[in-house]
Amino acid sequence: MRSTWRRWTVACTIASGVWGTVGIQLATAAPPPIEQALGLNSIQRDVEYDRPAAADIPKCTIQAENVGQSKGWVVRSPAGQTLRKFVDTNGDNVVDLWCYYQDGLEVYRDIDTDNNGKADQYRWLNTAGCRWGLDSNEDGKIDSWKQISAEEVSAEVIGAIVARDAARFSNVLLTAAELAELGLSPERVTEVKAKLDAAPTAFNEALRAQKLVPAKSQWVQFGAGRPGIVPAGTDGSTKDILVYENVVAVIDSEGKHGQVPIGTLIQVGNNWRLLGAPDLAAEEGLADSGLFFRVVPNVPAPAADGQTPGAPDKATQDLLAKLEEVDKASAKAANPEEEARFNAQRADILGQLAAGAATDADRAQWCRQLADTVSAAVQSNALPDGVDRLAALFEQLKTKGADAELLAYVKFRQLTADYSRSLQASDADFAKVQDKWLADLQQFVADFPKSPDTAEAMLQLAIAKEFAGEEDQAKTFYAKIATDFGDSSSAAKAAGAKARLESVGKPLVLRGADLQGRKFDIGQFRGKVVLVQYWATWCEPAKADMALLKELQAKYAKSGFTVIGVNLDNQRASLDEFLKTNRLPWLQIFEPGGLDGRLANEMGILTLPTMLLIDEKGNVVDRNIHVSQLDTELKKRLK
Repeated sequence: MRSTWRRWTVACTIASGVWGTVGIQLATAAPPPIEQALGLNSIQRDVEYDRPAAADIPKCTIQAENVGQSKGWVVRSPAGQTLRKFVDTNGDNVVDLWCYYQDGLEVYRDIDTDNNGKADQYRWLNTAGCRWGLDSNEDGKIDSWKQISAEEVSAEVIGAIVARDAARFSNVLLTAAELAELGLSPERVTEVKAKLDAAPTAFNEALRAQKLVPAKSQWVQFGAGRPGIVPAGTDGSTKDILVYENVVAVIDSEGKHGQVPIGTLIQVGNNWRLLGAPDLAAEEGLADSGLFFRVVPNVPAPAADGQTPGAPDKATQDLLAKLEEVDKASAKAANPEEEARFNAQRADILGQLAAGAATDADRAQWCRQLADTVSAAVQSNALPDGVDRLAALFEQLKTKGADAELLAYVKFRQLTADYSRSLQASDADFAKVQDKWLADLQQFVADFPKSPDTAEAMLQLAIAKEFAGEEDQAKTFYAKIATDFGDSSSAAKAAGAKARLESVGKPLVLRGADLQGRKFDIGQFRGKVVLVQYWATWCEPAKADMALLKELQAKYAKSGFTVIGVNLDNQRASLDEFLKTNRLPWLQIFEPGGLDGRLANEMGILTLPTMLLIDEKGNVVDRNIHVSQLDTELKKRLK
């Protein structure tokens, strides 16, 4: 719809001469159809603004007017109240500001700051609140918040739960940069960071089983006591900070009200940020004890046997103490043999903790920790009998009737450990090892079709099929992951990989920011032949290709060829250090996240280097071109 409005705007421009040169020229243009103007909806859907009844639309008016220092079309109701304003703020004859009104007040606007016909910012105003969202890739979804209140953060969390949208939830979490600004003590920073790091996974896991927020729930209001100042000097902090603790959101679920624990919110500048995942398994309305305003709890008196009610029994406490001793000792392991011995001791203790757990939930927790510990030790070649331990644990759980999700969790780590051990063997037949791995994965998918680990298993199968040239089967797997496991970490990568396999002949969508923070859109390079190189400083083949890319850039630049680098290092510092001694004469774009970040996931980048060749129309002509093929291809396409 937005592209239709842009074409309509341009048509009006032609009719009126030059948009906005003088007011009379705009005023004499034929006004656009009132039905079309009022039929244009805001990009963000959770906006309430005036929508006249169908019978009243023909009575509304639209005319060209001065809007501040700019020109635009203004839509009014039959009573003369403003309904919409569509404004050209920079005098280029194209609308770049779409304003929506309720009761005569502007409540929302879509903003196109780079004047390419697509909104990249969204603002709520007046009675609608104070949110200000940024959309760096202009896909209609907010990537980050420039401004948001505490009340609106709680509403975003509810919206993310209802939509099962992990990205929407992550957008309101405190960022690493913001955490560094708070002036907290190193100990408190470590505590908060651990909570933030765990939040995305905790949110996804909570969604699977939560019943607190039904599918048709709506946020109603924010619930919390008054915010409090944590003064500088508290626990070693250097700045005052403003905090809400024990926040809840009141929701309406088809007439039934409830309360959802949100947790702790902290103010950073004009914004509020969340410090962790909501506890959707908590009793309704019961928030956590908080991070800052902690009250010393009443400690129940010991029972006659000396045991404090609710505390671990003595046997469990003794095992936990032994586990702590082993962890400390293993950090000082002098050789692989010592490390293997400590890993075996750790696994034995975790097994005893699982066997002695008081509840099924505790037992499952210890079993998961045991599976993770043993699998990781096998992959680091530091527990020779680890695969056998995992196989025994799986059979034990199966015999005792453990639930399918726990069985799948252990089985997948057993398979991963077995694959890693097979690859490490000195006489490994890699073809046979790979065939067995793929067969194991296929059996896992068949046995546990709904396990969260199934998405990762299917992704491994899809990658193997793609590399084997069986692209139709790969696309089938990729599509199923994106459809059936949309909330998994594999879904975005799978959807991107499918798009990449189907990209030839289609426009490449690539947006982001360059190293100076300027917005980048590959559409700016229409008319040129473009090579997009996905690379990282740790990838030696990618760096080796750059020598020839420099030669080709110099040879064909005047004919309309350019290179664009998409750096997939995890940290910007690695890229900056490389560029100090390796000057690259082409644009680089970067976002944190590496191969798991947005830039990699949008095209499902699996290996580096990956290079795409784009023609003058912006369409992909080769989605996996090798540097040795470039000169021949460029000779065909460039004069």
